[in-house]
Amino acid sequence: MIKNSFQNRVLGKGLFGAAMLACALAGAFPGTREAASAPTAQADELPLHWQGAAVRPLALSAVEQRFAERFPGRIARLTDGRRIVVLRDVAAPTRMLHPAADCYRALGYRIEGEHLQTLDGGRQRCFVARKDGLALRVCEQIEDARGQRFADTSAWYWAATMGRSHGPWRAVTVTQALGGGAT
Repeated sequence: MIKNSFQNRVLGKGLFGAAMLACALAGAFPGTREAASAPTAQADELPLHWQGAAVRPLALSAVEQRFAERFPGRIARLTDGRRIVVLRDVAAPTRMLHPAADCYRALGYRIEGEHLQTLDGGRQRCFVARKDGLALRVCEQIEDARGQRFADTSAWYWAATMGRSHGPWRAVTVTQALGGGAT
């Protein structure tokens, strides 16, 4: 039995703190064995159809292009004439894969009615973004290489960082103007 002395309590707390620091650092740096075996990207080809409708690629906006230059993956925009589909592919967990609501807020949109919704066989986070009389319905989710889906970016990040989700990952954000027109 360890004697309950000031010195032993300080030593125990120091060891506990060191163990917590080691755990935090282990979570911040995924194991090299798993990282080396992970595929580096989703399929190189973009889909030709989205939810039954033919889609065509769109150029990134100037804001999206600036972001894409620093993004640790690939960003693509597609449209079927009614919706804009943004695909963001990453091979490793990153904080740069953040919620679409953050992007819309940064662009001056007001976010309303954020909620989870089951669409197309999976849960998605949806909201309405409003700015200058324009109202957009936005839904997003992240899917891993095994088909596991996340509606919450933070939940995805921690699952990926802790090895409970395996990449590559694809974040899908679908935007449609309320009232039916193309965005």
